[in-house]
Amino acid sequence: MRCVLLLTAIALSINVAAFAATPAATEHSGGAQSVYIEDLTWPEVKAAIAAGKTTAIIYAGSTEQNGPHMALGKHNFVAHYAAGEIAKKLGNALVYPTMPFAPTGSRELRTDHMRFAGSVSIDTETFQAVVRQVAQSALVAGFKNVFLMGDHGGGQDALRAAAKDLEDADNRRPDETAHVYYVPDLYYKEKEQMKAYLAERGIPYDAHAATDDTSEIMFLDEKKWIRRDKLAPSTAKEQATTGVDGDPTKATPELGKMFIGWKIDNAVNQIHELLAQKK
Repeated sequence: MRCVLLLTAIALSINVAAFAATPAATEHSGGAQSVYIEDLTWPEVKAAIAAGKTTAIIYAGSTEQNGPHMALGKHNFVAHYAAGEIAKKLGNALVYPTMPFAPTGSRELRTDHMRFAGSVSIDTETFQAVVRQVAQSALVAGFKNVFLMGDHGGGQDALRAAAKDLEDADNRRPDETAHVYYVPDLYYKEKEQMKAYLAERGIPYDAHAATDDTSEIMFLDEKKWIRRDKLAPSTAKEQATTGVDGDPTKATPELGKMFIGWKIDNAVNQIHELLAQKK
């Protein structure tokens, strides 16, 4: 089993580069001054850590169906952008490449997102193992605080468990003064804020690929990743055939900017709180 996990991790690391090299990634990167470690050389990363950038952001995405109107990389696009903005607001952080895969359903039984072409699902154990090993890699590099977060609902418990596992076992951290944290507010608190906002305006509950998700991608790159002629509301009963649960026709880039902004602010605020608790 350990061998399988190792091989999976290697395969994932190869695929990460492909997702990181999207146009959105280039747009928000800036050469040697970038907060994304994939843009830097190893001496630049080492120098950045020595200069005080001792926080690492590990943000997991997912590759899954998002209805006929939205590209499968939705979570990865949001994760890459939001992670960069979180790092900039913190001022002392660098971002690890987006984890592009997560548990999204049974491959054997073709449940949940795996009913639709293009979706990718990995086992929860594999997801957790890869995240844990990426976090360990950040610790080995010299980062003092490593923060785990995710844009996809599936895998949140695994992110929490990976952080707890590394915190509970000092021998798995090369430096006992370094720490690994899970940041749940980025996902859960934004969902609460979004649902309350939509309810106040009479917009149907957003469960998947609807107002919330579609708005965020409209904000990032509507022309590239949204098919406007395919926008249509869909109920939970219809989701089995459409992949959508909610009403994406109510989506706007302005809403997307606000929703992603909440994710960023929620993460930054909780990171400050977690660090304060360690003092």
